[in-house]
Amino acid sequence: MTVALIDSGFGLLSTTGWLRHLAPELDLLLLLDPDGAPWGSKTASFVTERLLTAAQFAIERGAQAIVVPCNTATVTAIDALRERYEPRVPVIGTVPAVKPAAAVGQSIAVWATVRTTASKYQERLIADHANGRPVARVACPGLAEAIDHGDTAAATAAIADAAERTPEDCDSVVLGCTHYPLVVPEILRSLPSGITLYDSAEAVARQTLRRLGRATDSRSTMGAIDVVLSGRPGSLPTGGHAYPVGRALAAAERVPRDILTSAVTRSPMTSPAI
Repeated sequence: MTVALIDSGFGLLSTTGWLRHLAPELDLLLLLDPDGAPWGSKTASFVTERLLTAAQFAIERGAQAIVVPCNTATVTAIDALRERYEPRVPVIGTVPAVKPAAAVGQSIAVWATVRTTASKYQERLIADHANGRPVARVACPGLAEAIDHGDTAAATAAIADAAERTPEDCDSVVLGCTHYPLVVPEILRSLPSGITLYDSAEAVARQTLRRLGRATDSRSTMGAIDVVLSGRPGSLPTGGHAYPVGRALAAAERVPRDILTSAVTRSPMTSPAI
């Protein structure tokens, strides 16, 4: 069984890592778009076209589920993708984990790309699930791009800027871009101790398995991991090897749980149910 994951860059790594940990026997098709990246700064029509093109490629390659581990692509084009392929092929999107954060926290900040921060989708999510909690919308311009480029200086600067704009009384930060879990240690260093981070990757992986009617699997059988770069067969770009989950995926072995969770050193990473 093949599951396709589509993103412009390394935002798909964390969800891919969880799928590889929970169900290593699955064949995974990773569709990155270096020619069109970053999607966060592109028009809605551009993102929709790239996502639909990648999804059609995945279907032709035999994918039985399509995962969009990208908040920007989800808020922009998930409806178009589902209209085209569901119910024949499950389509699983990713949204910021506002609901679980509001169930526990008192004051929330959502860190996201500029497009996601400004989207009506995120506003509806906050209106429907924040339970009246104050929610600060913290756009993080350039952070996802810096992570894709492995530019640690630019990532540090973007994180520091976002932390400066996060309210001091905030006790919960929702990572509203799937790139951001890759730099959790730096995010934690920028924030006061005691803040809880919320991330979607594990929940998206588990939802994918539920939609496929599959349980988690402890067998040692390893499925294939194929990488396609803007329609061309390739391998995980070297920048992905800068992150532990990227190195584990490049080795094509089962991803250990501690690689997916060990980055959180001062507060728990919590995954929402979606």
